[in-house]
Amino acid sequence: MTNDPLAPYRWLQAADGDPGNPLGDIFCVSFFRGLGPAEVLRRFGPAGPPGREMSFDELDEQVHAFVEETAGGDGGGHIGVVPLGEWCVGIEPSGWTATLPEAIAPLSQGCEVVTVSRHDYAEDDFSYAVDGAVVTTFRPIMPSERHGDDKDRLNELMREVGLAPEEDDDGWEARWEDMSANGLARAFLLAARITGVEFTAGLLSGPLLVGAIGEP
Repeated sequence: MTNDPLAPYRWLQAADGDPGNPLGDIFCVSFFRGLGPAEVLRRFGPAGPPGREMSFDELDEQVHAFVEETAGGDGGGHIGVVPLGEWCVGIEPSGWTATLPEAIAPLSQGCEVVTVSRHDYAEDDFSYAVDGAVVTTFRPIMPSERHGDDKDRLNELMREVGLAPEEDDDGWEARWEDMSANGLARAFLLAARITGVEFTAGLLSGPLLVGAIGEP
């Protein structure tokens, strides 16, 4: 029996409408080290009301209503946060705020942030930021194209999870096929190697502290 290190994250790549993936084809997951849930919400929506505890289904209903009202151009408008040890996990259904270049640096002030996003109509994204500086960011489908203040810092971990940071002109076709099929799962595995947190579907079954997202 082959041990598949990507197995815990393949549900995140399932097609929109698949009951195994309640997040669908657009979402962002952020991991915050050194912040509590209330502070995470404050950074996403400092002018908004305090967070409210709700289930993922309730969060999804709020997001659906927001998307219908705004025609989807402003993301999901809400984030749900759950604490896990030293980290808090923020979940943005239909959203991408934490991946925005103008957002991730202030979100990471005084803390450590890892974000992974899926967007089937644009691009998936992985970013790592510490204390206001974007260390590295890249598209999982093209991990050799990285940007950031210390873009090579995660190279060893990237190789371990199959996100080779080097270009490979000879094997580009095989790599492209692999990243197309597995890049997002590999990005979540990389996030787990950094944070020690496996983002499993079970995290959506507990209560979330939910707040509105303001201007980045």
